[in-house]
Amino acid sequence: HFLSDSSFGKMIIPVRCFTCGKVIGNKYESYLGLLEAEYSECQALDTLQLKRYCCRRMILTHVDLILRLLEYAPMANDNGSAMQQ
Repeated sequence: HFLSDSSFGKMIIPVRCFTCGKVIGNKYESYLGLLEAEYSECQALDTLQLKRYCCRRMILTHVDLILRLLEYAPMANDNGSAMQQ
């Protein structure tokens, strides 16, 4: 089953900050690790060198919905093909 692969289905976080364009997608797992190590949000973001409030917003407000979205199948009719609009 493709969801059992540990590298797939973990999260979808934007690769870049929407405002300034800085690459932030590679910092989210490190951020979660720092939180688990009992850093405060502010300390974790400072450690990751995220100084701009726009980039900090991207990390702080991220909600991981991918696993919830994968539970829903595309709309299908009785014979299993996709419905036409």
